[in-house]
Amino acid sequence: MSLAHPAKLLRQALSTLGLQPQRLAQNLLNLPHFLRTARAYAKSTTPADLPLRLRNLRPILTEFASEAGSAQGHYFHQDLWAAQLIFNLRPSSHIDVGSRLDGFVAHLLTFMPVDVIDIRPLTSPITNLRFIQEDATTLSRFHDNSIPSISSLHAVEHFGLGRYSDPIDPAASSKAMHALARVLQPNGQLYFSVPIGRQRLEFNAHRIFSPITILQHFSALHLLSFSAVDDDGRFLQNATPSDFTNAHYSCGLFHFTKPHQ
Repeated sequence: MSLAHPAKLLRQALSTLGLQPQRLAQNLLNLPHFLRTARAYAKSTTPADLPLRLRNLRPILTEFASEAGSAQGHYFHQDLWAAQLIFNLRPSSHIDVGSRLDGFVAHLLTFMPVDVIDIRPLTSPITNLRFIQEDATTLSRFHDNSIPSISSLHAVEHFGLGRYSDPIDPAASSKAMHALARVLQPNGQLYFSVPIGRQRLEFNAHRIFSPITILQHFSALHLLSFSAVDDDGRFLQNATPSDFTNAHYSCGLFHFTKPHQ
């Protein structure tokens, strides 16, 4: 075993406990900048200003050297990718399984209502969102070939690991993919994303799938397009699935339809 491997495991263990040595070191390096700006502000205030008081200090130690925002990574690109496709097609209805409410689903709610399925409860009322608490590994309340437009973004890789209080089931991801394919109606649209690369389980965070595995699970469907977010967080439109079989942690964006039987 190389020295890098136990070091990585140690960092992961410390992070799980809320300890982040790299972030602590960066904060310590940036502390002089905070002290300089605090001193400059204190000297510049007048009685009409909001004075700096020690008891109200809340140091933010990293953002002075950051960019205006982040337009990269799995969630940023996948949410835009799927929302733009759905906006262009304007389906009569749309169902989402397990995607983030404060990202992709929020995008959709700006122009259409959405039915959201999750095994966890949702108590916050949201305009135009109808919540359905359901086991996505079966989608048992939905008939075969019944849904015209459905999505599941960065969700299925978590199923069956107990992370969200769901039952332990090593086959849960496979069952969910089968359920998505079953309920999709002919000529319907499925928007699907998961981490892709060297296939493995990182318990209990997620699974990473070979993109070929995903195509095999959805072999009854037709792949309309494939895009990806690579290991560096860059969006690659109209990519080739097999190019990502040896990636470390990329994101595969699969747009499927179901042909008529």
